[in-house]
Amino acid sequence: MKIGVPKETAEGERRVALVPDAVASLKKNEHVEVVVERGAGDAAGHPDSQYEEAGAEVVDPDVTWGADVVLRVAAPSTEEIGRLNSNQVLIGHLVPWTSAETNKALAGAGVTSFAMEAIPRTTRAQAMDALSSQASAAGYAATLIGARESGRFFGMMTTAAGTVPPAKVLVLGAGVAGLQAVATAKRLGAIVTGFDIRRAAWEQIASLGGRPLELDFIPDAEGEGGYARPLTDEENAQVRDALGENAAKQDLIITTAAIPGRPAPLLITADAVRSMAPGSVIVDLAAETGGNCELTQAGQTVVEGGVKVLGPRNLASEMPAPASQLYAKNLENLLGLLVTEEGELSIDFEDDIVAAACITHGGEIKNERAAK
Repeated sequence: MKIGVPKETAEGERRVALVPDAVASLKKNEHVEVVVERGAGDAAGHPDSQYEEAGAEVVDPDVTWGADVVLRVAAPSTEEIGRLNSNQVLIGHLVPWTSAETNKALAGAGVTSFAMEAIPRTTRAQAMDALSSQASAAGYAATLIGARESGRFFGMMTTAAGTVPPAKVLVLGAGVAGLQAVATAKRLGAIVTGFDIRRAAWEQIASLGGRPLELDFIPDAEGEGGYARPLTDEENAQVRDALGENAAKQDLIITTAAIPGRPAPLLITADAVRSMAPGSVIVDLAAETGGNCELTQAGQTVVEGGVKVLGPRNLASEMPAPASQLYAKNLENLLGLLVTEEGELSIDFEDDIVAAACITHGGEIKNERAAK
């Protein structure tokens, strides 16, 4: 069994699918070979020499793309998919819910593909849940970026020249990214408020030192898989009005609300942005799916009345070393379900995790949701 790690080619992508520690762990199976493209780990702080010390072979791109199992971080291009054949397995982020072109290309190539976005949210699958691990990195990075851009002391500062009060931070959405943002802002000393339309999240916000913004007029909105359900138009209007009033009090707002496969819900209107004090900052983690703020533009910084609205792309890549470490462990755990002790590929579609994560196999799009 040969496992290949090509260098990432997506713009701005600094992560790598396997770190040297993961290579060393996989190499404990004497029937497994690992080949890594030259320079694949440079941006994540892992030079080729570290991979060689861990037992990998550092090779040209063609060798990694020809491996039995190819591991990626970002979705491959159509051209890259063309380098694969029906005897290979591809594992990575494949954006299966929104990229029909990728799904069709993978099926057309006969590739057996597994999407890390499709790992089920079950207790058994937690160790393979890359969405959660990368969201945690994104929430941490968003807080640091917001702190830097706001130019404020986050913790209260007392000096001979006077006392500066702590920054006020509002985090919208209490999934993994949002909770990490709450925890990070609190550790930095800010006064933190968290909001989520799922009642179960209020206790989680409080457990991290945040104050839940409890909008009791909205019914509990927890949907399938622990995600928030889409709100009605009337409910959305009520939420936006309440958040607009609260926004004016904040120095930093971090928005993380997202529903997989759907446009991000609009939570902060342009009028709410204009009510904020000059120098305030909004970091919108949902920028790539439309944004939680009306003024968000993906990949850009918009300034309105002195308020910065940041729409960063791929924030996990801003923390390439720890994000790669976590992602590599997710992949290693998934490979444990696919590779036998004899180093042979064994795909058991009776396994709930394997079945859920498989997007294409045998020239067909196997996942019903991806097929739609």
